[in-house]
Amino acid sequence: MADNQNMSRMARRREDKFTKGSAPKPPKRLWRRILKWTLLAILAFFILGVGLFSWYAKDAPEVTQAKLESGGSSTIYDRSGNEITTLGLESRDYVKASEIPQQLKDAVVSIEDRRFYDEKLGVDPVRIIGAAFNNITGTSDGLQGGSTLTQQLIKLSVFSTKSSDQTLRRKAQEAWLAMQVQQKYSKDQILEYYINKVFMNYGQYGMSTGAKFYFNKSLKDLTLAQTAFIAGLPQSPAGYDPYEYPQKATQRRNAVIDAMLRDKKITATAAKQAKATPITDGLKPKQQQTNTATNDKVIDSYLTQVIAEVKKKTGLNPYTDNLDIYTNIDMGAQRRLYDIVNTDEYVNFPDDAFQTGVTMTDPNNGQVLAQIGGRKTGDVRLAYNRAAQNTRSNGSTMKPLMDYGPAIEYLNYSTYEQMTDEPYTYPGTSISLYDWDKKYQGRISMRTALEQSRNIPAVKTLSTVGMANAVKFLSGLGINLPSSEQYLSSAIGASVNTVQEAGAYGAFANGGTYYKPYYVSKVVTADGNTQTFNSQGSRAMKSSTAYMITDMLKGVLTKGTGTSAAISGLYQAGKTGTTDYSDAELQQNPALNATGIAKDAWFTGYTRSRVISVWTGYDKPTSHGINYAEQTISQEIYKALMTYTSQSLTNRDWTKPDTVESYNILKGSNPGTAITGGSGDTTKELYVRGHGPSSLKAAVESS
Repeated sequence: MADNQNMSRMARRREDKFTKGSAPKPPKRLWRRILKWTLLAILAFFILGVGLFSWYAKDAPEVTQAKLESGGSSTIYDRSGNEITTLGLESRDYVKASEIPQQLKDAVVSIEDRRFYDEKLGVDPVRIIGAAFNNITGTSDGLQGGSTLTQQLIKLSVFSTKSSDQTLRRKAQEAWLAMQVQQKYSKDQILEYYINKVFMNYGQYGMSTGAKFYFNKSLKDLTLAQTAFIAGLPQSPAGYDPYEYPQKATQRRNAVIDAMLRDKKITATAAKQAKATPITDGLKPKQQQTNTATNDKVIDSYLTQVIAEVKKKTGLNPYTDNLDIYTNIDMGAQRRLYDIVNTDEYVNFPDDAFQTGVTMTDPNNGQVLAQIGGRKTGDVRLAYNRAAQNTRSNGSTMKPLMDYGPAIEYLNYSTYEQMTDEPYTYPGTSISLYDWDKKYQGRISMRTALEQSRNIPAVKTLSTVGMANAVKFLSGLGINLPSSEQYLSSAIGASVNTVQEAGAYGAFANGGTYYKPYYVSKVVTADGNTQTFNSQGSRAMKSSTAYMITDMLKGVLTKGTGTSAAISGLYQAGKTGTTDYSDAELQQNPALNATGIAKDAWFTGYTRSRVISVWTGYDKPTSHGINYAEQTISQEIYKALMTYTSQSLTNRDWTKPDTVESYNILKGSNPGTAITGGSGDTTKELYVRGHGPSSLKAAVESS
């Protein structure tokens, strides 16, 4: 039995051996074929890559020593293409390579490009492959990406730093230019350019400038901890802000120290001591930036909005991305506006604390042509812009926007629509509404109510129109009224700024189309990419509404509350606005309860070519009010600026559209009675076509 089992096992082994030994081997020709096609594929990809690289590189912009030495900056142009200022060059202390401490060089190289001195091409294939692998796997040491210091210098000097711009074309051009720079300049020169180029936040460029800004020291006097902070800041100047984010700033500084220790640039003891140092050690108190350039003072408010708009619309940074920014600013009007509010040549201001915000636009395209956000602001740069950032109640300038405009648009009111100015209490409350004179005029027309700025007819009109219609109408004019202000009291004022108001009134000026106000017309990057901007108009109201409101607002300047704004011979329309103090505010300062004291005073006026919106008041309104005489200052500012700007423009009246009918209406008739002859005391009034007095039952009310 055992012998049989042994014989069987031996037979199986012989069978297995025979089977294994007889397995077919792959032909050598197959392996050669696979190797051949693999090599051909690699060669094809290489040729394709070289060709694509060459195709992209041929259009690369020129890199010059001037570009490498200059700080990241942008040039700002006015609407005529004239350069008016630059951003980024004002705060940069350039240092030569011989003045840069070795400790800072070591810190920068360790954290940004540890193989910097060994690279022969200006690009590092090892880092590129490593960065690509990290991107794929999602792993990273948090220290270095795929770009060398030389490539980063090219990015800062020639291209934008926007992440979405990191296209294959851009990366190819960046690498090509880096190779050129590598062949032309020494390592010390490249490092010098980089150290002087980087943005250090708060308008500071270059590490020497940063050292003085943050520590009031020269580079050679920095401690190791301070040097590491300066070297690590450029990766994210705002994100590692030691004033706002001390913990993140500490982490970044310590990462630099660890990198220096790794590269044996410092000892473990020195690293430990530096990391134990608080980030605030030697840090100066946060300071407010100033600017003494006269031209920059003139355009400061406008520039604030330009910077914000470029960032919002393009994602680019005007301080670092070497842009050409073309704006809509009219420098002649801007200088005149600056002089109007900062001298006593045009307007007599009560004191230097009296403030204003002014915006002038072109109603036919939405371009902001001039803007002032304050007066007597000193040398503060990018100061608070009251024209765009201040939202104060606009008083009666809201009436055409929220009350009478919607009444014509949705209810086909005529300019003669009869209203009653009488004692009024807000529904459901015990709050009574008054006008400034505490008087009532009885039955009056909508035209008279608007010209004389009577409050009670306005609130009644809003009640009839309905809040939903009013909010809808405002929204079409770029004003989104929050739910917290959707009450009848908003009929005589809600929170807006002069930019919003100028845009909204622009629709009256141009016949019913709303153009959102904007500041920048074109942005050109260093590599030639151009983005153009304009405001796409949207129909906000019927032509009949725009024309009828304008016709009534003409009377505000000739016989209403806005006579101080009137310019002889000029076709113009406008509306005044003042706001009262709340009971709570009057309790803080009872002196403000005197007759004729207002909290805010507005005037918004326009021609067919220009809209000017003016707010005046005090930043701390409970400490000082605006007396009756001072309430006309907003009109005087408007008048001075409109007088200047209208000199170069055609003076054109508005043309009545076919959607509007004009009638001579017998005064006192209710509803209006049209008079075809020349007899009787009449008034010329406007009606939406199809809703004229002929469809009404004429009656004359006896006196």
